[in-house]
Amino acid sequence: MASASHISGQRSRLQDDRRLLVRYHRHGDQAARDELVERLLPLARRMARRYKRSDEPLDDLVQVATLGLIKAIDRFDPARETAFSSYAVPTMLGELKRYFRDNGWAVHVPRGMQERVMAVDGAVRELSRSLGRSPSVPEVAEALKTSAEAVLEAMEASSAYDAVSLDAFRFGEDGEGETYAESIGFDDERFDLVEYGATIAPTLQALPARDRIVLHLRFAEDLTQAEIAERVGVSQMHVSRLIRRALDRLRTVAEATG
Repeated sequence: MASASHISGQRSRLQDDRRLLVRYHRHGDQAARDELVERLLPLARRMARRYKRSDEPLDDLVQVATLGLIKAIDRFDPARETAFSSYAVPTMLGELKRYFRDNGWAVHVPRGMQERVMAVDGAVRELSRSLGRSPSVPEVAEALKTSAEAVLEAMEASSAYDAVSLDAFRFGEDGEGETYAESIGFDDERFDLVEYGATIAPTLQALPARDRIVLHLRFAEDLTQAEIAERVGVSQMHVSRLIRRALDRLRTVAEATG
């Protein structure tokens, strides 16, 4: 329970905020506006830290939240009976969400999906604090009154928020280790098969149809002899003999025409 001194201090701060707002809006006192911004900057910083992503510069988010604070000061009507902070917080949050929506995505994602991603992120943070662990997908869905499929779609879409250049290095400083492109690239030996196939195509035509089918299943579709036997309707041993005989015929025809 808050102490009487704390409540009194909070009430005093709220009254000071209102006096500054009145001076600014009714008398055009720019100094009162500047003072109010300085007084409430800690609130903007807290909002920025609350919605910070791991790779998002905090200074940028503080600037966005501060812009929301200034807009709230300019738009707030001192005649309202509500506390200024109850108006300023949603305004700053709106600016932060707009920033993430418009500037934070590496690829285009529909606005509705972006908002769903933000809602899922917020629900995960809140549930993690209240549960003391990472929430499950059904728990997040229940908190947001939506389906588990919608939550999973948002989690998958959140990967579009960041992009890494294929030329970036995976480990260490620039110039050290391998790049992402090098880590996912490989030599596809099937390119050689295209050339080989074009070379032996005339020779293959000299084989019986069943031999050509068996060779295609074995070397083009990479089936096992057992799978070929099931496909063709013969025994595995017979498939082995067919492959060996077909290769011998190919070799003979190639030597004769070479």
